[in-house]
Amino acid sequence: MPDIQWNYLITSLQSISIGQNTAYAYAVSLCVFVGLLIALKLFQVVLVGRLKRLAERSKTDFDDAIIGIFKNIKPPFYLMIALYVGLQFLALPEIAGRAAYVFFVVAVTYEVIQAVEQLVGYGLHAYAVKNKEENENDEHATSMVRTMHIMVRAVVWVVGILLILSNLNVNVSSLVASLGIGGIAIALALQNVLSDVFSSFSIYVDKPFKVGDFIVVGADSGTVERIGLKTTRVRTLQGEELVISNKELTTARVQNFKRMERRRVLFTIGVVYGTASVALESIPVIVQEIVDSIDGLEFDRCHFATYGDFSLNFEIVFYVQSSNYVEYMDRREAVNLALYQRFEKEKIEFAYPTQTVFVNKG
Repeated sequence: MPDIQWNYLITSLQSISIGQNTAYAYAVSLCVFVGLLIALKLFQVVLVGRLKRLAERSKTDFDDAIIGIFKNIKPPFYLMIALYVGLQFLALPEIAGRAAYVFFVVAVTYEVIQAVEQLVGYGLHAYAVKNKEENENDEHATSMVRTMHIMVRAVVWVVGILLILSNLNVNVSSLVASLGIGGIAIALALQNVLSDVFSSFSIYVDKPFKVGDFIVVGADSGTVERIGLKTTRVRTLQGEELVISNKELTTARVQNFKRMERRRVLFTIGVVYGTASVALESIPVIVQEIVDSIDGLEFDRCHFATYGDFSLNFEIVFYVQSSNYVEYMDRREAVNLALYQRFEKEKIEFAYPTQTVFVNKG
């Protein structure tokens, strides 16, 4: 009996025509629309719930980014998907079918772009957090992340719009060619600016130096105060601010003294000719005793190196266990004073330029 009633209902609906479709087609379309809308929403709820349970057991926050993507899908997107699929069961005018397809393509492309943007944002945020943990300059990191995010968003949106136009049977070849020519013209016009910007990205990624480092670039030296998109500002030892283009910094040889773990000191002292050989033999021992007695120094060697024009020269090498320039000078001063006092005590004379003239009275 129920089967007969169901068949009678279907037959009755098929016999009723509304426009180009039967009432049965409208009923099927409506059922597909409602059923798919409910199914998609349930799929979102179930998937997000399972992802949350997995996220609670994981140690990374990548799954949180995936959860955010699915949670941010709004009901209008599911409505558009369900409506488009439901309309496939109806005979529609060409313009109506075309409009439904356009809205469907735009909705899907928009959600894909949003998902890509969120993944890119997650990656850039994770990279910025990592740099922050490595004491990277917050201002530079924030500026670089913001700029990269804008550039990636622009590229994603351009690609998305081209995909939409391509799916709508629009010939995008000429448009791509025009964009390429326009891009080349803009790049040539902004060559110097773009060069500095990309050099800033290179500095950010490669990290040859960071804010607070003491660097030497050619004949200039100073402490890095700010790394911008186009220029880097350095405070010199004389006190003035030196502005250097980022392009110059990536093409020049940069010495970074901040990353020096210790400083090597090499210098020569000379004693007068006529110094007793016993005293000469004692000089390396004296130097080592002095270096070893000062905190933060590591003795390397001391040798009677050369016979000079007016002195017997000793070459001394030791290390200062600090990269700080003031500490380096303090310890070197301590060594010099201690050497002078010890030589004075041992009656060892430092040499200075002299010339002896022998006169023959014959």
